[in-house]
Amino acid sequence: MIRVGVVGVGAMGQHHVRIYHEMENVELVGISDVDEERVNELAATYNTTPFTNHEELLAMKLDAVSIVVPTTLHKKIVLDALTADTHVLVEKPIADTIENANIIIDAAHDANKVLMVGHIERFNPAVDKMKEIIDMGLLGKIVSINTNRVGPYNPRIRDVGIILDLGVHDIDAIAYMYGSRVSEVYAIAGRDIHSQEDHASIMLRFDDNRAGVVGANWLTPHKVRKMSVIGVDGVAYLDYMEQTLTIHDANWIRQAKVEKGEPLKNELEHFIDCVQFNRSPRVSGEDGKHALEAALAAIESYGSGKVVTIC
Repeated sequence: MIRVGVVGVGAMGQHHVRIYHEMENVELVGISDVDEERVNELAATYNTTPFTNHEELLAMKLDAVSIVVPTTLHKKIVLDALTADTHVLVEKPIADTIENANIIIDAAHDANKVLMVGHIERFNPAVDKMKEIIDMGLLGKIVSINTNRVGPYNPRIRDVGIILDLGVHDIDAIAYMYGSRVSEVYAIAGRDIHSQEDHASIMLRFDDNRAGVVGANWLTPHKVRKMSVIGVDGVAYLDYMEQTLTIHDANWIRQAKVEKGEPLKNELEHFIDCVQFNRSPRVSGEDGKHALEAALAAIESYGSGKVVTIC
């Protein structure tokens, strides 16, 4: 039985709590949040112990913890968890700065603990299928991957702009599809309803002149989450929410078979498997840092109006 806890039980954290509660090989030891009313309510719902101080939760000798708090708090709470000898899943982005990401990665390495970053789209069954199709060569050489992640603004998001909150999902997903790192970034963005950027168009360069284009905003009244992959032999269209994938080539339009499932459940099951069997996670600290580097480069680019190179 793996003893787990959740730090941060807001809009996303509550789902970590629900899924851990449902797992047969997991004991949900406790949950923590600074909102006392909220944490008490959820603890009662899921028959676990509430804490308003995460250090008290970490003192319960947990095997693993999900950290689902504002990005600026990631470093402190991850380091506290590692000091408490606990394996860590930290929600994306891994940290607010590259320096803090490096501190987190080094600390996890020194503690010999699993560090997984919650890039949930890696665990979307449609994304798995798209990666499989690309790697099989069904679309030929891939030249461009485009994503569209738009919808209405959620007032709970106050500490970051659209690039770090939503754009980072697709930056990571595109790099995952290519199996490569971003080398250059150019972005046009602006802010109209938020304290930071609330709309962005991001161009990513990969090796061999392969491109990624990320569109994201909080201005569209309906939610869209889509990806298109363009190859020399065909095009594939993915809907993240519907978990559908359609392939077009010169002769056929085909619907790929996708075994639908809840991405977060897949992600947490993978994390627990890594903890239990000492396996490397699908999304490592280095993966999380790369997505953060590209996202921060996009923020720098729209501020300067220049292309930013990632070393």
